[in-house]
Amino acid sequence: MLGGRDEEVDAGASPTMTSVGRAAGVSRQTVWNVLHSPNRVRQETRERVEDAIRDQRYRPNRVASSLRTRTARLLGYCVMPRQGGEINVVLHRFLRAITRAAEERGYHVLLFTAAPGQDGLPTYAELLAEHTVDRFVLSDTTVGDPRQRWLVERGVPFVAFGRTWSGVEHGSWVDVDGAAGTAAAVDHLREQGHLRIAFLGWPPGSGVGDDRLAGWARACARHGLPGDLVARCEDSIEASRELTGGLLDLAHAPSAVVCASDVLAMGCLAEIRARGLRPGHDVAVVGFDDTPFARLPGIELSSLDQPVETVGAEVVRLLLDMLSGEARQPLHALLEPSLRVRSSSLGFHADPGSRRESER
Repeated sequence: MLGGRDEEVDAGASPTMTSVGRAAGVSRQTVWNVLHSPNRVRQETRERVEDAIRDQRYRPNRVASSLRTRTARLLGYCVMPRQGGEINVVLHRFLRAITRAAEERGYHVLLFTAAPGQDGLPTYAELLAEHTVDRFVLSDTTVGDPRQRWLVERGVPFVAFGRTWSGVEHGSWVDVDGAAGTAAAVDHLREQGHLRIAFLGWPPGSGVGDDRLAGWARACARHGLPGDLVARCEDSIEASRELTGGLLDLAHAPSAVVCASDVLAMGCLAEIRARGLRPGHDVAVVGFDDTPFARLPGIELSSLDQPVETVGAEVVRLLLDMLSGEARQPLHALLEPSLRVRSSSLGFHADPGSRRESER
């Protein structure tokens, strides 16, 4: 039967499709359609049913549904291994966002690990062959990433957090406009009176890093500022401290630094303080990602906050709309980050006799 049993094990104690339909003023069949074929239901009715599902905390029996529809109702998401075991705060927020958004639509997220690049494709193939998952959410997209093209060629639905970065677009993605973010940082620093603004970023070849560098460069050109104050290193505090020292030792040292990440900004702040200079007053610093330590007392790092929760919800929406037939063509969405201004980029005007000012 099309609207076959899709209830919890203890139907007497838990909400069912019948009780959800009663609350929404629709039939049990309509509830089933909302869960499995939402494109068949008018938007107003679908929203009313979805509200009732959330209110009653209804969760379908995924195993029974999978057997009936031959779909796993699982979104596969690869958690890339990190060197040294560090936690990527941005991707942790993204994982929470896609998990929440998927559950609201009756799906769950299956986590797995795979090697980067071509070596990781057999893991995706194995998951598909075993019908463990039948669609994917991607992140950590890089220049030359083979996953998007591989999935498109096999007709496997996916949406990525991050652009293709390799010329030809493959599939749908949602991303954060890093260039707009670093440009906003330059605008803010110029308003504070800075005329020599450096960029501290990652080695060439990182799609995300190169995008953030491009935004800084365009903004500097627009303001008539020098465009050669660039230093690049791996994403580590130690490397950042060393490069910051080199920038501060220049004959015409920068009075502000825009960093490609909060990690690089932390190294920058450490070197500034080690030299007896005051962040904000003597050398301003802006990071990227607005990680929790940016808000700590004594650090108060100005940083660009990515709308990760919005990205996660949009990724899941696009993916599930694609499956229901509502999104037929690859779609792309670029969201802007927000600059959170704190003391690390303030105070330059308040102390015009500072060392940085006298050196310019």
